[in-house]
Amino acid sequence: MNYQKGKVKYIFVTGGVVSSLGKGIASSSIGLLLKKRGLRVNIQKFDPYINVDPGTMNPFQHGEVFVLDDGAETDLDLGHYERFIDENLTRDNNLTSGQIYDAVITRERKGGYLGSTVQVIPHITNEIKDRIKKVGERNGGVDVVITEIGGTVGDIESLPFLESIRQMGLECGPERTLFIHLTLVPFIESAGELKTKPTQHSVKELREIGIQPNILLCRTAQPLTKQIKEKIGLFCNVPAQAVIQAIDVDCIYEVPILFHQEGLDNLIIQHLDLKCGELSMDDWAKMMEKIKNPKKKVKIGICGKYTHLKDAYKSIIEAFVHAGVENDARVELQWINAEEVTHQTAGKILEDIDGVLIPGGFGERGIEGKIEAVRYVRENKVPYLGICLGMHCAVVEFARNVCSLEKANTYEVDQATPYPVIHLMPDQEKITDMGGTMRLGAYPCILEKDSLVYKAYGEEKISERHRHRYEFHNRFRDVLTKAGMKLTGLSPDGRLVEIIELTDHPWFVAVQFHPELKSRPTKAHPLFRDLVKAALKYRKSRSSSLCDEKEQVKK
Repeated sequence: MNYQKGKVKYIFVTGGVVSSLGKGIASSSIGLLLKKRGLRVNIQKFDPYINVDPGTMNPFQHGEVFVLDDGAETDLDLGHYERFIDENLTRDNNLTSGQIYDAVITRERKGGYLGSTVQVIPHITNEIKDRIKKVGERNGGVDVVITEIGGTVGDIESLPFLESIRQMGLECGPERTLFIHLTLVPFIESAGELKTKPTQHSVKELREIGIQPNILLCRTAQPLTKQIKEKIGLFCNVPAQAVIQAIDVDCIYEVPILFHQEGLDNLIIQHLDLKCGELSMDDWAKMMEKIKNPKKKVKIGICGKYTHLKDAYKSIIEAFVHAGVENDARVELQWINAEEVTHQTAGKILEDIDGVLIPGGFGERGIEGKIEAVRYVRENKVPYLGICLGMHCAVVEFARNVCSLEKANTYEVDQATPYPVIHLMPDQEKITDMGGTMRLGAYPCILEKDSLVYKAYGEEKISERHRHRYEFHNRFRDVLTKAGMKLTGLSPDGRLVEIIELTDHPWFVAVQFHPELKSRPTKAHPLFRDLVKAALKYRKSRSSSLCDEKEQVKK
């Protein structure tokens, strides 16, 4: 399709009533449907908070920080975008109020406004509109830009973004702009019926600031009847056929299929007069079949400190879904609170686990429990994948219990340790600012050919995304490798250790980077795929051993 500058079409996704209705999944699903019809699509997220990015925010407040190839620390919805449309995004795809105001204030300090009084309108809104247009023109231009506005209609902090997209609607015209509003239609148990009033009030509030939605996505736990759709359409000034049911599902990857069945992609194409092909979702349908009807199952333990907030590990959860698809298995995740794991309890907590993953994280809380979990899986030959801090824990455990380096530790936790096997990176030593100063983004890594990771990737040079300040201390390379640790992934100059493995273990891999960030629904990340494969093998061997034991008892 030939891109014509100035002819980009814009879709704006807003939300009402309550947060966490699923605007990110809805935007991702729309992007997937349009891309599957041959259109060039780009997606961006606007977050109303004043933080420049989520990098310094507690996971309990914000969930996972999703890191892009260019080093941007972004909202977790960017992960959904990348997974659904299968494209690597950039820092232009996630903007915060903090970034917008910082850009405007910086320009004002340099005299960029020629003495004008700087105001929300037009200066802040113009900056926002420029950022929307920028993603439409990237890489030679796209056909459609989908912009998700974070928060809910009525939030004070969202108003500049809503005003900006209202102006975009005027400037570009109805043939190039489409407003989609996601709202809630709750089912009241005591009344035994769905209630449309929250949706009516949400749309009323949106219309009061000058935006008339073209399509309503109604999040619901119960199917919407024709009468309910007609009622919503009548009171919200939307055609009944543009009231789309967004019913709860067990798997997020089912959402685009259901949206298509509701006719959402056809509505969008007709409204924006998009020239495109027919929808082809064969690969997606095959994936869904394997998710719903797997032939095997396996249990993976995730040992961390944010285990009661699953959004902190969102990309890891999805990566295991993808890995399960490629192994035709249902991956059952067992959440293990690292603070509950000790030398005495590790065996009981982990005895029924087929594989263990320790994710990234910061700080000392729960770290001794993670180290004990590593000891258990190393000694009992349980398949293991360590990510970032999970690699640090693996190195510390090996140093203490195999190399007899008592009190070995990571410098992050104990700066007085005599054996800092994990140490602050040299270029991080004089940094005082916390935000955006870590080793961030994609970096190359060279794999040793005689290794589990080379077997997984099938290539010698890879690129993975990082987010850390601490690394393997080169001073301890010799003592650790002589004891049986393999350094199977190094930076191209050989200076940084990116991957370690153990020689006397069937599948023990720990990496400095975050592989979960590059896993996709129809193409699982090689390390997650092979961890699940090893866990299935381990599960089978345990079942065989148990059967043998029962036979011996009978005899």
